[in-house]
Formats: sequence, structure tokens, C-alpha cells
Amino acid sequence: MKLILARHGNTFGPGDTPVWVGAREDYPLVERGLEQARELAGALISADLAPSRIIAGPLKRTRLGADIIAEQTGFSGTVEIDDRLTEIDYGAWGGKSDDEIVAMYGKDAIHDWREHSVRPPKADWSPTEETLRTNALAVLESVRADSAEADNVLIVTSNGILRFYHAALYAGQKNPPPGKVKTGHLGMAELRNGTFEPLCWNLAPKDILSI
Repeated sequence: MKLILARHGNTFGPGDTPVWVGAREDYPLVERGLEQARELAGALISADLAPSRIIAGPLKRTRLGADIIAEQTGFSGTVEIDDRLTEIDYGAWGGKSDDEIVAMYGKDAIHDWREHSVRPPKADWSPTEETLRTNALAVLESVRADSAEADNVLIVTSNGILRFYHAALYAGQKNPPPGKVKTGHLGMAELRNGTFEPLCWNLAPKDILSI
């Protein structure tokens, strides 16, 4: 079984000021984000990885991305919407730019989260780290239990949730790749002897054939 973990595409267009987008900021994909979903679909077809199961978070950006991929790849099933894949609620950070957050919390807070997945101790994010981890890994366990050996399972979610999959896949490995996944990028793993073994992380769709 192949597991494909994709981050949704862009929610900001040219000239927009990017802000932190969490569970309460239910932004749709902009035109570039729609293109990224189509690019991912095309890459999966080229790599003979058309999904046999698609699971997505409930927010507009993940649902729409999953729907586009389903249509473009000829997926005949139903996209499964799973609330356990909902992005982190970034609380007071939500809707604010990096500059605004630096003014409130200092530059180290953003750096530690982006580079090391360290949750800022004073930030009012929710739910708890343990709840998010439990939810994300429960979805992974359902994939392991309910999917066939020949399946290609696609999960479309957000960067905050993908970090828990990164931690699970690369646990105990020396020099793992950074946890951040760019918009429209993906990670992949293969189920071998009951364990998901990572194949790549933060990969651009165009590079999928290099795996």
C-alpha cells in the first residue's frame, strides 16, 4: 500500500499578504491553489499512483483540493471527509501576518514552530497537542486497517496536521527532513510488514517520478 500525504494548495494570490490560516480561517483555494491540485493529480497519474481511496479534512481548501484530484484522476469512489484532519485552531495567531505575530510573541516563536515543530508555550492554540496527535494517528490506523495491499491512499490536509505524520513516519531516524510541507507538495510512505516506511517528504508533484 502506498500512502500519499498532500498539503492543500495556495489560499493567497499575488499581492495578498499571507496570514496564519487555521481551523477558523476557512479560506478557499485561489487560482494557483486550483492549479496545484490539478498538477498533483497529473503527477499521480503519470506515476501510476491514481488513488483508490481519498480522505480529506473538512475545510474548504482541503475538500476542494481533494475533489479536484478525484475528478482529474478518474476516482470513482466517495471522498471521505474526516473531521480529525481539521487544521489546528491558531487562536490569536489566526488571520495575522508574520510581522504581527513577531510583534506579539517574538521571532523565535515562529522559527521554532516552522523549523522544529515546537508549539509556542504562550500561544492559545487548540485543541491540545495530544488530541491533535491522537486524531491524526487514528486516521493513519484506519488506513492501515481498512485499506487493501494494492491501494494508493491519498490524505489531503493542512501543514499543522502533516507535522504529526512526519513525526510518526520519521521517528527514530537520524537526520529526518524538516517537517514543513509547502503548499501543493506531498509526502509518501509505503506499508511494509505492517509499518509505514517513508519514501519522501515535502516533494513537488513534478518530482514524483524520481522516487
